[in-house]
Formats: sequence, C-alpha cells, structure tokens
Amino acid sequence: MHAPPPASSIHGLSWFAIIRIGLVQAAIGGMVMLTTTVLNRLMVVEYALAAAIPAGLVGWHYAVQLCRPLWGHGSDNAAHEGAGKGGGRAKWIMGGLIVLALGALLAIHVTLTTADSFWTGLALGILAYTLIGIGVGAGGTSALALLASGVAPQRRAAAAAVTWIMMIAGIVASAITVSALIDPFSPERLWWVSLGLLGTCLTVAALATFRLEPRVPFAFEETAKTDAPPSFRNAIAEIMAEKAARRFTIFIFASMMAFNMQDLILEPFAGLVFGMTPGESTGLGGMQSGGVLAGMIVSGIGGSAFAGRMPVELRHWIVFGCLGSALALAGLAVGATFGAGWPIHANVFALGFCNGLFAVAAIGAMMGLAGSGENTREGVRMGVWGAAQAVAFGLGGLVGALGVDFARTAFGADGPAFQLVFAAEGALFVVAAWLAIRATAKGLSGQSTSPRQNMTEKEAGIFA
Repeated sequence: MHAPPPASSIHGLSWFAIIRIGLVQAAIGGMVMLTTTVLNRLMVVEYALAAAIPAGLVGWHYAVQLCRPLWGHGSDNAAHEGAGKGGGRAKWIMGGLIVLALGALLAIHVTLTTADSFWTGLALGILAYTLIGIGVGAGGTSALALLASGVAPQRRAAAAAVTWIMMIAGIVASAITVSALIDPFSPERLWWVSLGLLGTCLTVAALATFRLEPRVPFAFEETAKTDAPPSFRNAIAEIMAEKAARRFTIFIFASMMAFNMQDLILEPFAGLVFGMTPGESTGLGGMQSGGVLAGMIVSGIGGSAFAGRMPVELRHWIVFGCLGSALALAGLAVGATFGAGWPIHANVFALGFCNGLFAVAAIGAMMGLAGSGENTREGVRMGVWGAAQAVAFGLGGLVGALGVDFARTAFGADGPAFQLVFAAEGALFVVAAWLAIRATAKGLSGQSTSPRQNMTEKEAGIFA
C-alpha cells in the first residue's frame, strides 16, 4: 500500500507556507525601500544631485522589469526540471534576491561617489539599477508563480492579502530600522546599516524558501501539464492569442497606472492646497497607507470567505475597489477647489481603502488565471502581468507629476491643476473597472481544450 500524500498536496500550500512566501516579499520590499527611498533622499539632499537623477534611475529599474516574462519562463523551466525534487523556483527566488542585494550595494557606492565623478557614477548607477530591476523581477515573479501554482482556489484572495501586507510590513519595518540607525549620517554608517539590512533580508528569504516547494503535485493540479514548458516565443504567442489574457493584461496596466498616478503628487497637493507642513503631509501619506492595509485585509477575508458560495466574488471586489477609488478621487478633485475645511484625511483614507480592495482582488484573480494556459505555466504568465504592472507604476507616477506641472503652468493656479489630474486618474479607474468586467466575463472555462482549463468554475478560480 502506498503512503498517502502529504496534506499540502491535497489542500495546496499551507498557511505557514504562504506566510513564508510573504517573508520573501517582505525581504524584497525592505531591500527596494533602501534603494528607492533612502538613497533617493541622500542623492538629492546630502549630495546635492538633481532630483531627476534618482528619479530616472528608479524609473529605469521599472523599465528593466519588462523582462519579467523571460525570467518567469526560466522559473517555469526550473520548476519542471525540479519536479519531484522540489527547489526549482526557490533557486530563482534566491538568485533574484542575491542580484538585488548586489545592485543595492553598487547603488550605495554610486550615491557616495557620483557628486565627485558624475559620468562614471551615472554609468555605474544605470548598472546598479539594472541589477535591482533584474533582482526584483526574477525573485518576485518566481515567488508569485510559486504562490499561484500552490495555493488552493478558495485561499487565493487571502493569500494575496497576506503576502502583500507582509511586503508592506517589510518596507515599514526596514524604514523604521534604517531611520533609527543611520543618524548621525556618515558614509561609514550608511555602509554598516545597509549591510546589516541586506544581510538580514537575504537570511530571512533563505530560511523562508528552504524546502518550501513540495515534491508531489497538489490535488487540484492532478490534471496539470507534465510536458516541458514551451519555448519563450511560443509561450508569449499563446498568451497573446487568448482574449481573456490580453484583456487582463490591459486591465492590470490601466488599474496600476491609475493606482500610482497620485504617488508623487499627494504630499505636494497637501502642502500647496491645504497648507500642510512636511510632517502633516507625511502623516497624510501614512493615512493613505493605513487605508490600503485595511482594504487589503477586508478584500482578503471577504474574497476567501465567500469563494465557495460566490465564485464571482473577486471580480466584484475588483470592480467595487476601482469604482470606489474613482469616487474618492472625485472627492479629492472637489477638495482641490474647496480647500481648507474639506475632510481631506477621511477622503485620503477612503482612497487607500478602495485601492487596497481592488489590488488584493486583482492579485487573487491573477493567480487564478496564471495556471489556465493550455501549455504555458504560471511563471511566464505572472511575468507578463508583472511587467505590465511595473511599467504602469513607473509611467503612472511620471504622468501624474508631469500633468500637475503642465496644468499649473497652463492654469496659473494650484487647485485646478490638481483637480484635472485627480479627475483624469478617477476616469482611468472607471475604465479599469470596465476592463475588469470584460476580462472576467466568460470565466476560465471554454478558453481552451486543455484538461486543466476544463475544471469547473468553482475549482478553476473565481469568475462566472
């Protein structure tokens, strides 16, 4: 008599395993915080570089992540080769984090030396942020692919919430730690604090991924493909040939661009229109982050609690979140001309809450669609959507900031300029809600004739 398979093979990844993937996300968030926040401030303030330099480098690290589908394909191949042994995707996760750490170390060197040797520093900076983009893309895509392939359908919303909340927690914890240890600032102190942070993040990720991947397939994957993944060209061609996948890619791009358009202008808006001090505007940003966390928790719990009885529930959360974000942005547009007396804190919290609702639901939906290909695997599909998200993030922040600058020049006033950008962002969220409905209207069944696609809607994911 054969021994029964482990419990994880029946129910998918356990909650402990999901938390371990969340620790990987937290490690990535902590290392990225160092390179996009701390070093950004040091370049501009302590070393008097033009703000466009760190902004351009951060934007470049997003652009590099256009290669996420390629890294996801490599992760798929590694998972196939490691089938029955475990550890295939874990190697890609840790490889990505090691590259990210090396890029961060080079970025620190660039920060400390560019003011004295500009062109050499700029060239090294491009190399550093290329490594950072590769590390984030390879490690993050592989972690999400592992999550998508191993989480049972009814747990996807909650799993997305857990991992994203832990990523935000990693950013917050590392920011608090670095801020407490880096003063009084000196180059030597920056090196020691950074080495400690990077070493801690790598250690946490290594422990989290150790023997994380199962050696047996999950019960809900028993009809999954066993052949080797197709070539990268064929995998991309299959994804682009699927109407649902194309529509979902466009939805991810539109929604994440709308999500990030206010990122660089919210605090200037608070200062210019409401006269807030730097500390007060920072607190307003914290209010939005708190709303995002609350929305993620509600969406994660709600999306999982009703998954068994309402298989369209995640689609509802996406649409509610997008439309709610549009309403909150309409409120900010009104507040831009109303000025003092507008309930700005409640308005910003509502925006963050609705952002959190749709973001977690969208990630849960992404995991549901990731395994729906006839031949392609989770890695390359998560890579395509991760690339769309990364480009949308970078472009959204840039469009929002440039839009305010141009509008302020055209209108000669602050309020109408911010009003125009917030209104445009809200309209983009309405478009994203419409795209979400179209992308999920027919569900996963009927898209192909593969055995895996022919699961019932309840088993396959979330859509009706």
